[in-house]
Amino acid sequence: MKKIEKVVLAYSGGLDTSVILKWLQERYDCEVIAFLADLGQGEDLELIRKRAWRTGAGEVVIQDLREEFIREYVFPMLRANAVYEGHYLLGTSIARPLIAKAQVDLAQKVGADAVAHGSTGKGNDQVRFELTYQALRPQLRIIAPWREWDLNSRQALIEYAQTRSIPVPVTQERPYSCDRNLLHISYEGGILEDPWMEPPAEMYLWTSSPEEAPDEPIYLEVDYERGNPVSLNGVKKSPAELLQLLNQLGGQCGIGRVDMVENRYVGIKSRGVYETPGGTILHAAHRAVESITMDREVMHLRDSWMPRYAQLVYYGYWFSPEREMLQVAIDEAQKDVTGRARVKLYKGNCTVVGRKAERSLYSSSLATFEEDSVYDQGQATGFIHLNALRLRMRKLAGF
Repeated sequence: MKKIEKVVLAYSGGLDTSVILKWLQERYDCEVIAFLADLGQGEDLELIRKRAWRTGAGEVVIQDLREEFIREYVFPMLRANAVYEGHYLLGTSIARPLIAKAQVDLAQKVGADAVAHGSTGKGNDQVRFELTYQALRPQLRIIAPWREWDLNSRQALIEYAQTRSIPVPVTQERPYSCDRNLLHISYEGGILEDPWMEPPAEMYLWTSSPEEAPDEPIYLEVDYERGNPVSLNGVKKSPAELLQLLNQLGGQCGIGRVDMVENRYVGIKSRGVYETPGGTILHAAHRAVESITMDREVMHLRDSWMPRYAQLVYYGYWFSPEREMLQVAIDEAQKDVTGRARVKLYKGNCTVVGRKAERSLYSSSLATFEEDSVYDQGQATGFIHLNALRLRMRKLAGF
């Protein structure tokens, strides 16, 4: 193969990618550009920039993608009400295609001939990154160090870093893997690998425990336009601003904790613990507005696609024709989803307590249990009789 001259590395500044930065230089004798996507992970980005320079990066690029992340990736996913295996709101899954896209865009801009990532050979992220690379710029070489090197343990990485004076924070105080962005925080590995053990209380960074949450509930009103949240308590917010504020309010009330064993794409079961306070609130509020604005059959058809859509995001097929096709249909179904939802946050629970819309399909005169002059209940006899016809014929035929 042609020698690699320049590689763009998806860099986080942690132990793995810091070691990878140096390893790429030694293994391929190439220039390494460290690329860091700011998705609202709340870290000291300038400190990470300095760490990359000190490790030998030829260039360090930090790109603020927070608004694009929420507007173009999280909100489309929320319009689909996507939840993987009943619990996971896909916070890590939805971030990877954007990071990978920005990475290949940078590679094209600087004339790099390869991209690299720090995902292990056991997880989902390697698939998510590489499917995106190949969907958007298949001519790029892909380097996955975890599938090439012999540094097969955390201790081996630490020793490698120490022998080469790589400046990385190494601590045993938080013995698990953590991924963070504006939508969520995830925790995996370490002490969480025993699915019977309860996560330690000090692990959680965003959410109070329900037991310690305030004794008074918080009421919020979220306005939607065409399926997208646009304001909170009557105040317009940008996508990233709105989600950040909901994370704060939901976190205070212990909203959005999930502890589950999920099925990775590669076939391994994995225990993941998540904090998704703002996403949990938006999911509940969105469904509330849909309940009074969406046609029944449109909603049921869309709901039948939700598991497939969630699976596509989880597996890494964001830039696939099937996901894009589903998105067009889902967004068509969202054109009338405009209204307001009122939710109550209280000790770990997000409860919808009100919903309204100017073009609501809900009619109190039809739904009432009191006397009305709109609905002739006698007509239900024929409706039931016709719908029971196939059941009657089956029984009469002796089945």
